[in-house]
Amino acid sequence: MTDLTPVSPAFEAELRAALPAAAFPADTAAMLEEPRGRWHGTGLVVAPGTTDEVATVVRACAAARVGIVPHGGGTGLVGGQLLSDGPAPVVLSLRRMAAIRSVLPSENVMVAEAGAVLADIQAAARDAGRMFALSLASEGSARIGGLLATNAGGTNVLRYGNARVQCLGLEVVWADGTVWTGLTRLRKDNTGYDLRDLVIGSEGTLGIITAAALKLSPIPAGQGTALLAVAGPRAALDLLALAGDRLGEAVSGFELIHRQGFDFLDETGVAYRRPFDQAPDWSVLIEIGLPAGLDPTGALETLFEAALEAGLVNDGVIAASQAQRRDLWDIRENIPEANRRIGSVSSHDISLPLGAIPEFLDRAPGVLARIGDFRVNCFGHLGDGNLHYNVFPQPGRTRADHLDDRDAIKRGIHDLVHAMDGSVSAEHGIGRLKVDDLERYADPAKLAVMRTIKAALDPAGILNPGAVLRE
Repeated sequence: MTDLTPVSPAFEAELRAALPAAAFPADTAAMLEEPRGRWHGTGLVVAPGTTDEVATVVRACAAARVGIVPHGGGTGLVGGQLLSDGPAPVVLSLRRMAAIRSVLPSENVMVAEAGAVLADIQAAARDAGRMFALSLASEGSARIGGLLATNAGGTNVLRYGNARVQCLGLEVVWADGTVWTGLTRLRKDNTGYDLRDLVIGSEGTLGIITAAALKLSPIPAGQGTALLAVAGPRAALDLLALAGDRLGEAVSGFELIHRQGFDFLDETGVAYRRPFDQAPDWSVLIEIGLPAGLDPTGALETLFEAALEAGLVNDGVIAASQAQRRDLWDIRENIPEANRRIGSVSSHDISLPLGAIPEFLDRAPGVLARIGDFRVNCFGHLGDGNLHYNVFPQPGRTRADHLDDRDAIKRGIHDLVHAMDGSVSAEHGIGRLKVDDLERYADPAKLAVMRTIKAALDPAGILNPGAVLRE
């Protein structure tokens, strides 16, 4: 980053002369801080309103060698949306580019600008009799450009895939300010390298997404939700296989919850409706969607009976109404808020081969015990192998008491994940927080190719400097 130039008064004046006044918002504090308050960014916030205005900003930054940090909804947890040191960059906010450009329900396609909030995209799809299946806790503020830039996952990956799978095409501004209009609605297009897949997941380091052609899906005629108490992680995996055998692609969500999640909800006073008199050690939240003429409640009852007979479950609650479905999902979606109130020492967004998950959960406490005495809240998307394995202080202590333990905890858990053929970044990306992890665990040949691609598409290194790859 030493080769880059900080934003100067003269450069700011140049941008103000080239862009409308609306491109310079007054309320910028939230865009210079990440959700947990661990990092604070610097830079000049600029919010273009059109793709041409984005290109204008990028061309000016390229000429002056000023860094650009793209900013969507600011919900990322790995520091990719802010720069806390080095030459002050332009923080390029996409929030003014929030239009739904078109909805084509007969083709199951929507074209949305990068600043469109995920919840608004979901609502526009529903208004057209369709659904956009990407769903996650921050959908009320996360924006589609950032979700694609980080290849976000969420609770529906098991059936519908992550953000990459739900995108058909992109509009992107490259590092020299040229615009690639790749908003294809095609399902098949083998005309050379797939630039869409290259940009998705690149976290703003290769180009700036300004719009996307998104894949819509039919709305299931009937949806069912159940929270089932399972005998343990191995039983949960066997239940997943049983559900797949009996219900096939109807299973859209399969979330693993540990008892510690319920304890944290109680400890922090987060309101929820108790599904059990006593929280089980392990439970699974399962969601299914069926076409017209099929009964989701009956299907879940049949699954529960088969799982009970096989010794996989010992209790369960099947939602009998939309309100009860919402109550069950509120438990899962409020656990991160309870975690935030407790304050984690170290949080881990990991993925493992499905069959390795029980062994990992058996071995990880031993790794932590060699460092100190901690509580663990493990939950996540078991259907796609993604766990959130978060480490917390014991009651009466805070994460501030364990600042010296954080690096050892992260290294110990990540070393174990890597040794078991897993990934230390499942759905949150690398950002700036995990640059060291990428260097430690990635295949050297992969890293070399990544650096070659970065140098080819962004030779001056102005796009999100220091994110993903070290400068």
